[in-house]
Amino acid sequence: MKVALDHLTKIYPSRTKGGAPVRAVDNFTFEIPDGKLIGLLGPSGCGKSTTLNLISGLEAPTEGKIYFGDDDVTDLPPEKRGVGLVFQNYALYPHLTVRENIRFPLENFRGKDKLTNEEMDRRALEAAKLVQIENLMERKPAQMSGGQQQRVAIARALVKMPRVLLLDEPLSNLDARLRLQTREELRRIQNETGITTVFVTHDQEEAMSISDMIVVMEKGVVRQIGAPQEVYDDPKNLFVAKFLGTPPINVFRGSVKADKLMIGSEAVLDIKGVPDGDITVGIRPEGFVLNENGRFTCELSRVEVMGRDTSVVSTHKCMDGVSVRSIIPSEDKVKPGKTVRFDLKPSKVHLFDSKTGERVYYEVKK
Repeated sequence: MKVALDHLTKIYPSRTKGGAPVRAVDNFTFEIPDGKLIGLLGPSGCGKSTTLNLISGLEAPTEGKIYFGDDDVTDLPPEKRGVGLVFQNYALYPHLTVRENIRFPLENFRGKDKLTNEEMDRRALEAAKLVQIENLMERKPAQMSGGQQQRVAIARALVKMPRVLLLDEPLSNLDARLRLQTREELRRIQNETGITTVFVTHDQEEAMSISDMIVVMEKGVVRQIGAPQEVYDDPKNLFVAKFLGTPPINVFRGSVKADKLMIGSEAVLDIKGVPDGDITVGIRPEGFVLNENGRFTCELSRVEVMGRDTSVVSTHKCMDGVSVRSIIPSEDKVKPGKTVRFDLKPSKVHLFDSKTGERVYYEVKK
């Protein structure tokens, strides 16, 4: 089911007397392709959960339209939209068994859609098999782990055969290992069912690992939309560049002088197409090449060996942040000393306007 958001806006009254209204979602226009998994990504308060609530019908938009396929569902109540919604806190009924929790939505069907007990049990079992909990059907939530409870919540959302599946931070209550396992399961389930899915998270690694496309939001505004790797490799602004990536991008105060990119007193790259002046420089951690005669010098703090890779932690007088992190292959050995020198991979060096934060594109001068 294709989902289209047309200039979707949600404005809340000011929380303080005489204050400005809050634009939780601001002019959001986007078409979610049929059968794709879309990650809504951003920090707390960016408007991603509000967007999900607008799609589900739990919130009414101030402006704009919502379409499921060719159907305008903007004014439809949630129960008539055909959505499955999974919350962060699972919201299971503690006095009901797994079977009863999963089949509960089916018991609300009326008229021509009403199902027999046998049909409800059959569909509940099919949903349980999809999330691999069919052997737990007679347990109650208190007898289950957090990961198992999350699977029950997903099965309950799927049992209705929804047109759209909406997931609001569904993994945030799980420990790190279980989060990894469960997000892989979500991707598998989505692939098997082909249900158009919107997944809300503040965890960029989570969103990038399972989404077909990600939507990066800030203060209610969409900052960039694209395939995860595409957005990582080609951020359109400094906010997106800083939000995506672990470790995060290294940011420096720099300048351009006569076709040379300067960080401090060092010309770290020869470039063209950028006028002279101040510039913000972002370097991905994997963009450093260890070279004892390199063009970029940092003050060495420590070296952290991580198995396959080595993390070189350093500082620089022009950096923004606590430290510079450079990820290099473990076979590259850092010599003891007060400084460490690098060359830079141009594809991992991004420039941004120092005032607006918008991307500034350049060519490498050969």
